[in-house]
Amino acid sequence: MHRTKVGFIGSGFVSDIHAEAFRDVPQAEVVAVASPTEAHVKAFAQKHGIPNTYTDYRQLLERDDIEVVTLAAPNYLHCEITEAAAAAGKHVICEKPLCVTMAEADRMISACKKAGVKLMYAEELCFTPKYVRLKQLADSGALGDLYMVKQCEKHDGPHSPWFWDVEKSGGGVTLDMGCHAFCFFLWMYNWMRPTSVYADMVTFMHKDKTRGDDNATIIVNFPDGRSAIAEESWAKKGGMDDRAEAFGTQGCSYAVLHMDIALRTYSEVGYDYVVEKAPVSTGWSYTIYEELWNYGFPQEMRHFIDCVRDDREPLVTGEHGKLVHEMVFGAYASAGRRAAVNFPFAPPPDAKPYEMWLGAAR
Repeated sequence: MHRTKVGFIGSGFVSDIHAEAFRDVPQAEVVAVASPTEAHVKAFAQKHGIPNTYTDYRQLLERDDIEVVTLAAPNYLHCEITEAAAAAGKHVICEKPLCVTMAEADRMISACKKAGVKLMYAEELCFTPKYVRLKQLADSGALGDLYMVKQCEKHDGPHSPWFWDVEKSGGGVTLDMGCHAFCFFLWMYNWMRPTSVYADMVTFMHKDKTRGDDNATIIVNFPDGRSAIAEESWAKKGGMDDRAEAFGTQGCSYAVLHMDIALRTYSEVGYDYVVEKAPVSTGWSYTIYEELWNYGFPQEMRHFIDCVRDDREPLVTGEHGKLVHEMVFGAYASAGRRAAVNFPFAPPPDAKPYEMWLGAAR
């Protein structure tokens, strides 16, 4: 069987997740990784059994055998690398958020269309088993006519320093994790376009690290009175909290991603690993198992590889990522104006999301 050759660009936290996910994708083979720090990229490659390393991603793109690249670099590099990958004829799996500015989103989509390659937006919530089942319930009519969905993701902050720098990341928690919720809302409502957004955001816990928001509550409205609520936080202690809810005229369903599938553990001495972002393992804790499968990462990567191999349209595309980005911009503008923002919303094409909140580009 021909195995689709994959190259990684980035060797940080998300690339670790991608590498573990690809172990469960027999149709694919990761053959190279590029990252600017030689010691780090070599350690990453050794850890995951990847045979070739580069400190310049352009050298990786020169390989004829690589068909797909996964892009897990900082947000401000997404556009540059995607354009280069498209020009080299590589399909792109781009980690969320799609990019920093709306102009970059257009450039990425255009470059991939021109080159005839797929731009696949890596939103794992559309593949998370509990959330997939939640959508199946909604689509089957089990809940009646869906009128409200909710999603929250909370922990006490990201892993890498660049996330805190709004010039490199583009924003705070609304961009970093609100983009998950927004794509989830679009998916649950069958890609119905939103009509307006209202957001409240604050920098509460991490004022010493960032000008970006670290806690946000966002209401998104959709046609015919439908709505969605996102709660996002970099200020919540105790590890990751990820959950979704759906309400319809004939029922409702609640999906708690971690606690309801975890072991309830008490330890006075602590142990190796609890769950993502959990800082301690003493006392009572919820011990996760098969974490990446429960997040949906292997299913996501298998789907993207199948799309490349069978020339199918991905479930989540660059255009979906662009719409999510428009919603992110609308949320920041709403928080800055303290008023609802209607869609379609066209921010200045080269503005960064945080600027819509802090006033530089209202």
